[in-house]
Amino acid sequence: MNKKIFKYISFGLSLTALTMQSCNDKFLDLNPETELSKDNSLTSEMQLTLYLNNLYPKYILGHGTGWADGKTAPNIVGGSHLLASDFMTDNMVKFGNISSILDNTYVTPNAGSAVNWTWDDLRSVHYFLKNYSNALPSVNNDATRLKKYLGEAYFFKAMDYYRKIMLFGDVPWISSDLNIDSEELYKPRDSRKLVADSLLNTVNLAVANLDGVTGRADGRINQDMALFLKARIGLFEGSFRTYHQELQLQGTAKPFLDACIEACEKIIASGRYALYQGVENSYWKLFTLKKDPSADANKEAILAKVYDGTLVGHATQRYWDQNNSLSGARPAGGATRSLVDEYLCIDGKPIYLTGAAGNYSSNPLFKGYDGLWSEMENRDPRLKQTINYPGENRSLFNRTDGTTSLDKNGITYPRLSYNVGAGTSVTGYLPIKHWMADRVENEATTVGQQTAIEFRYAEVLLMLAEAKAILGTLTQDDLDKTINKLRQRAGFDFAKYPDSRLQLGNIPADPRLDEIYASKLAYSVSPIIREIRRERRVEMVLEDRRYEDLLRWKAGNLMTVPLRGMKFTEAKKKLYDGTNTQKPIIALKEVVDKDIFLDTEGFIIAYPRSNNIVNGTPVWADYRYYWPLPLYDLTLNGSKLTQNPGWLGANK
Repeated sequence: MNKKIFKYISFGLSLTALTMQSCNDKFLDLNPETELSKDNSLTSEMQLTLYLNNLYPKYILGHGTGWADGKTAPNIVGGSHLLASDFMTDNMVKFGNISSILDNTYVTPNAGSAVNWTWDDLRSVHYFLKNYSNALPSVNNDATRLKKYLGEAYFFKAMDYYRKIMLFGDVPWISSDLNIDSEELYKPRDSRKLVADSLLNTVNLAVANLDGVTGRADGRINQDMALFLKARIGLFEGSFRTYHQELQLQGTAKPFLDACIEACEKIIASGRYALYQGVENSYWKLFTLKKDPSADANKEAILAKVYDGTLVGHATQRYWDQNNSLSGARPAGGATRSLVDEYLCIDGKPIYLTGAAGNYSSNPLFKGYDGLWSEMENRDPRLKQTINYPGENRSLFNRTDGTTSLDKNGITYPRLSYNVGAGTSVTGYLPIKHWMADRVENEATTVGQQTAIEFRYAEVLLMLAEAKAILGTLTQDDLDKTINKLRQRAGFDFAKYPDSRLQLGNIPADPRLDEIYASKLAYSVSPIIREIRRERRVEMVLEDRRYEDLLRWKAGNLMTVPLRGMKFTEAKKKLYDGTNTQKPIIALKEVVDKDIFLDTEGFIIAYPRSNNIVNGTPVWADYRYYWPLPLYDLTLNGSKLTQNPGWLGANK
């Protein structure tokens, strides 16, 4: 059998996915997939439920399961996709050498699994859509009883095609499960317009069939989840068409942005969701919860994957803390200065107020880079809830006994070496987001229970604000219901610092960020769009959003901003001179030009010895807005399936 056909036809049923529900022996005795027919499968609601159960772990990835160190294609590091994808962006750098994805040496793969050009899960969905009606006799032919199952299937189909259009652009649109002799196995790519329109129609079918279906964030797919997915699809495609003017689809962006707005407003109007707050450091705390979100009064989670630690668990916390940086396959490293620079000061204004590069006038609240992490003081409270500030939380934690104490444990400063075997931050900015200060979770290996939030209410607010800003319909009331709600939850004091409340008629200047946008992007960015993008970057860091944002904004060139870490000042040189190895101060020796390399201003250079980059600056080329199709599939389909321009196998 042709390998491509075999891959599409044989998708198998994962019995482990079925253990979470009661089983039906007849269902488990189904004939081999190549022989399934309308007469011998999906003949009851139980069978519909069990069949769909198999799709949940394929599309709702969460923090993974078991050791959870596998890669989600095409991420450059493994582990939880929520953490891993930012290592492909200007938010995070990993230890060691830069990935070939970031220095333009990535080689077009032979197999589709390397880039997520896979179709077997989609075929599973199509089989369900074709045969679910077999269960009608079991419910007295009451079609309304089965609508929610249809809604789940359409949700998964929409998720599948959303990722395909995000990665590849034009793709073949397939509407049914195929047989060995189906001509569609060799069909060419359909136009982006057809695929995106079909995708929007599919997610609308999910929303319609899930009408009235509600439930827990860790439960079955419901209408709010489908609306959230619709909003993501609408914002992605609407903004992609807006900024990628080479497509000549700008005039067709509005319906997608309108769809995003409609979906967001329905979620907000439901009253079922709210930002998680009311506890100290609520932004950080949100990502440290376990099990059922409702048990922690977490109304922010719309879709979450939970782990009971017995039947299903993961090792994300272990990787993120004690095994940090042991392997390039896992998310490890630190945040960039580029990310840190983007956080506002507590007065709602950026770190620089006027001037130009080399001669900026600083915000009086900004303490600069010449002290010991002084740049993190007087800033958006989310900064210290995302990046470790020495003297707080992670730097005081003893993973052996689980205590967090300055007196008992002293301060452990982050490692800086770009190639050490364990625990390096590379940049000096060690992430704390997703870190739990939990010894049990830290030691849990494959049975960790940390909840993974896939869809959350904060993103609804961000999507609504951005879609309206692109369309030019954003009002102050909209800002107060979205961006300013996020800033209030973060801890901005609007009474003390009125300018920290974003106001359409009083948007602070940001000469640093405006200069970057002007030099790197092929279009102008208005002050309000700039502020919404800033808010999105700092709110959604380490949640698998930044890479996708850079693609849809046509902002890949932002990757060519030199990747830097903290400034290695004289005070830091003394701290890391090898004499501070006992509490109360623990800072292992770091030698300049051996463990770390500095630019002319004294900032740490990321990836100092990587090939094909200069001065720690990744390379960008516009063909990378689309991923390559695997060479094997191009060979199978002959001239019908074409490669994305710029990649091996493309027509000259």
